[in-house]
Amino acid sequence: MRVVICGGGVIGTTAAYFLSLKGVEAVVVERVGIAAAASGKSGGFLALDWCAGTPVDALARRSFRLHAELAARLDGEAWGYRRMEAFAAVASARRDLSPRRDAEAPAWLGPEIAAHGRIGTPESTAQVHPARFTEAMLRAAEANGAKHRRGAVTGVDLADNGTRAAAVLVDGEPLLCDAALIAMGPWSTLACRWFRLPAIHGLKGHSLLFQTGDALPAQALFVEYEAEDGRITSPEVFPRPDGTTYICGQPGETPLPADPAAVGIEAGAEAALRSVARRLAPGLGAAEVLAVQACYRPIARDGLPVLGRVPGVANAYIATGHSVWGILNAPASGQAMAELIVDGAATLDLSAFDPARLPPLKV
Repeated sequence: MRVVICGGGVIGTTAAYFLSLKGVEAVVVERVGIAAAASGKSGGFLALDWCAGTPVDALARRSFRLHAELAARLDGEAWGYRRMEAFAAVASARRDLSPRRDAEAPAWLGPEIAAHGRIGTPESTAQVHPARFTEAMLRAAEANGAKHRRGAVTGVDLADNGTRAAAVLVDGEPLLCDAALIAMGPWSTLACRWFRLPAIHGLKGHSLLFQTGDALPAQALFVEYEAEDGRITSPEVFPRPDGTTYICGQPGETPLPADPAAVGIEAGAEAALRSVARRLAPGLGAAEVLAVQACYRPIARDGLPVLGRVPGVANAYIATGHSVWGILNAPASGQAMAELIVDGAATLDLSAFDPARLPPLKV
């Protein structure tokens, strides 16, 4: 059995890995590079129970456990897997909030920042380096017979009156398949030209990567930040075991480009994040910036993942729409899609994520 996976992000590569465990030939098609978009530019934060009370809770809890299992099975040190603490804080460029500072506040915070609660423990929160995790999943899949093909997915050839995917078109050339899986992040919306699928939008954000050495411990920070002009943003800070520190929280306005390689940095985004970093932690403000990044996270209209069969096509599937929780939920999503494709049903209830729950985009 050959399954062609359209997209080399974390969802596509984890699906390839779990398919490979079932003896399936998985072919990952990617036109830019593995983890070239959000899968390589996100924070990589993992949380066991932060989706509690939502339809995503069971998916997140299973995925959190799978992350630990994969790290033990495949050498998680290679992708920076570790448990960590997480703290909530408030900060302002206009006022001193230190009187609200909690006694548990991380020592590396700036003096005017108020950390007001530990919201994650090593039992409930963890992290990975997202690009290295994505790449490791592909390597593990390839060790079991999966393949990686460079090229742009330009369409799908349908057979049997449009009810079966016969081939995925890669740069216009047919790649025969027994099943096709769309896992192109926000670019999955391109598949609305080939199938009856809901729109997937791109939520843009910017991030910086600092070289901080061993200055910061395994403590994530989630901040409500008031800028000089009164605007409120929500920066997040993730020190990593490789000596770098990631900070995000500066949104973007430009629409999703047709080509993932064309994602750009918007004017003022880097300066705004540098200003936040200096305010949050003196060590960050003085550190070398290794990368200035932007990416689009995929999101459906109702904010839930889109996981399941493509309506009306027996052997076509889609896995996208994970918003900010793509890295967290990738293992359970990949496992569920492998089960659905090979066994006909997933052990996890995917009904809340059925693509047919939303109206198809008219193109």
